[in-house]
Amino acid sequence: MPSLKEIRNRITSVGSTMQITSAMKMVSAAKLKKAQDAIIQMRPYSLKLQEILGNLSATLDMSENVYSDVRAENKMLIIAITSNRGLCGGFNNNVVKQVNALLVNNSNAKVLCLGKKVKDIFKKTPHYFVNSTIEPVEDIFSNLSFENVALIASNVMEGFANKEFDKVIVVYNRFVNAATQIIESEQLLPIISKVSESRLTNDYIFEPSKNEIVNDLIPKSLKIQLFKSILDSHAAEHGARMTAMHKATDNAKELQRGLKLSYNKARQAAITNEILEIVGGAEALNA
Repeated sequence: MPSLKEIRNRITSVGSTMQITSAMKMVSAAKLKKAQDAIIQMRPYSLKLQEILGNLSATLDMSENVYSDVRAENKMLIIAITSNRGLCGGFNNNVVKQVNALLVNNSNAKVLCLGKKVKDIFKKTPHYFVNSTIEPVEDIFSNLSFENVALIASNVMEGFANKEFDKVIVVYNRFVNAATQIIESEQLLPIISKVSESRLTNDYIFEPSKNEIVNDLIPKSLKIQLFKSILDSHAAEHGARMTAMHKATDNAKELQRGLKLSYNKARQAAITNEILEIVGGAEALNA
C-alpha cells in the first residue's frame, strides 16, 4: 500500500494536471466562438456559389473546361487537413485513417499536408506531396487567411490542368457542434455538377456571356470551397479540444476524489494503529 506521502504527492500532481486541462478547455472555448462565427458566415456564401455554378454548368457543355476533365484516376492528390497541435481526442487520427483508406485503393496518390500533425506522419513516406510554392504556406493555421488558401488552391488547379494528377480530394473534419465533428471526403476536382434537371433554375440574366461567367466563377468557387473546408476543420479542432479537455478535467476530478478517499483511509488506519500502540503500552505499564 502506498505511503501517505506518496498519496499526497499524487493528489498534488493530479490537481496540477486538472488546472492545466481546465485552462486549456477555457482557451479552446474562447477560440471556438471566433472560429464558429467564421464558418457559419462562410457556409451560406459557399453553398450559394456552388448552387449557382451547378445551375450554370448543368446547362453548358463543360467538356471543354479543363477543370471538368474526367480522367482515369491513376494519379490522385489528397488534401489532408489536420491541426498543428494535439490533445484534441481522435480529431487528427480520423483524418489520417481516412487518408490511409484512400491510399489503399490508389498507391500512386500523393498527400498534400495542411497541418503539422498529418505532415509529421506522411513527410517521410513516398506519398508526401512536395511543392516549393505551397511549402511556405503549408503550415496554414499559423497564418490562416484567404490569400494563403487561394495560393494553395491556385497551385492545385494548375497541377490538375497540367495533368500532374487526375483527381483531387479534400479530407477534413466538418464542424457540426462543439461535441460533434464528422469526417468528410469531398471531391474538389474534376468538377461534377450535382444539380438534377428538375432542380435547375434558369432565371438568370447573363452579362457578359454564360461561358465567360462560368470560366471566371470556377476558380473562385474552388478557392472558396477549400477555404470553407479549412475553416470547418479549424472550428472542429477547437470543439474537439474543448470536449477532450472537459473529459480530462472530469477524469482528473474523479481520480483526485478516489485518491483523497484512499488517503483518508490510510490516515485513519495510521491513527488507529498509534492509538492501539499507546493503549497497549499503557496496559503493559499497569501490569
